[in-house]
Amino acid sequence: MRSVVCSFLRRSILGVVLVLGAASTTGAAESGGVFADSSRVASIGGSLTEVVFALGVQDRLVARDSTSLYPEEALKLPDVGYMRQLSPEGVLSVNPSGILALQGSGPREAVDVLKKASVPYIEVPETFDHEGILAKIRAVGKAFGVDAKASALAAEVDGKLKAAEHLTSAVKQRKRVLFILSMQGGKILASGSGTAADGIIRLAGAVNAVEGYSGYKQLSDEAAVTAAPDVVLMMNGAGVSVSDDELFANAAILQTPAGAARKAIRMDGGYLLGFGPRTADAVHDLAVALYGAEVGQ
Repeated sequence: MRSVVCSFLRRSILGVVLVLGAASTTGAAESGGVFADSSRVASIGGSLTEVVFALGVQDRLVARDSTSLYPEEALKLPDVGYMRQLSPEGVLSVNPSGILALQGSGPREAVDVLKKASVPYIEVPETFDHEGILAKIRAVGKAFGVDAKASALAAEVDGKLKAAEHLTSAVKQRKRVLFILSMQGGKILASGSGTAADGIIRLAGAVNAVEGYSGYKQLSDEAAVTAAPDVVLMMNGAGVSVSDDELFANAAILQTPAGAARKAIRMDGGYLLGFGPRTADAVHDLAVALYGAEVGQ
């Protein structure tokens, strides 16, 4: 039973990363709303759930989606399913007074049904940058009618992000980082631009080794070698586990600086790519892992 649960959690984290990579950088018409009644809200999106808890209004949550794995207390809430595979019936079965959903939730047909239901639906935009995190916090605070708390939290997170980003301000030689989502069958599924992985790499003062496309795509061996990453970045606890021996046995990776140095960094997926209240800490940890003594800690 435990292996089944672990497998489900891995698929959920892997899936949400793909959703994050596909998300647009503009907000939907439903963004920026306020719940008339925020006493029973269903939260769809792990980072939104984190913000709700950080604002101290978690007692108003009646359910969460399967990507909402932090904080641990959130796991006590009823799970209405994976944010990309929502069932209108499942979400509405908890009798919510409102639905708070991260941009990119789906499928589109299910979201269309939820938007047409009598329950208010507020969609929160997702962008993978410093300001996007602050905007997300403010949007959640506005939805719950706790703007002052949201402003205070945004200011705190803003300060932490600035400090984390400043760590690498004096670094002269930026590391080239290849984010690998999976390596099933030896095929490298890597992150291009416009993704959460690309965003966190930039915030940590590094360069995405992959150029020329957006989202997540398979790299040919030639493209992987041309990318010439100094470091490979991967997630813990998502998808099929790949050991360092397997990673660096890959013929293409072996021909890169990262392969020659056997340099890989692994971090929890939700922590690394969540773009929520904990992201400043993730930026700090990634910067230190990338540059070590070169950055002030």
